[in-house]
Amino acid sequence: MENLDNTDITILRILQKNSKKTAKEIASNLNLTVSPVYERIKRLEKLGYIQKYVALLNKKKVGLPVTAFCQVAMRYHESSFIEKFEEQIRNLEEVQECFHMAGKVDFVLKINMESLEAYHDFVKYKLSKLENIGELNSTFVLKEIKHTTAFHI
Repeated sequence: MENLDNTDITILRILQKNSKKTAKEIASNLNLTVSPVYERIKRLEKLGYIQKYVALLNKKKVGLPVTAFCQVAMRYHESSFIEKFEEQIRNLEEVQECFHMAGKVDFVLKINMESLEAYHDFVKYKLSKLENIGELNSTFVLKEIKHTTAFHI
């Protein structure tokens, strides 16, 4: 986190908790004027520390209460097969997150669905149709203990 001072880090912490905070509100918390806080936020955006602002939705309210983690092992590991799989995953709207892993499993996918039946259909008609998948293993969240999007900085 080069080029960041304590004020920058505090601004990032505040925005991670609530990105709707205005420069005026943040300035008030920091005992600063609005203009330098606004300029710092713009600088943090330009430097890429702040990538974008989003609304985090309640998965139950939007009808997607079932969270599945799907572990995928590939048959072949040549770069062309991996790159094709990655592109296919990017095109599946149901996949919320995808991580290329080291170890026994090649990829871990996070998928939220409306039901177990819907997840079954997704695997049967979409995911299992992708080339080069050797194994699929799904696990389901019983209870969410902690969920945060904030980094500890």
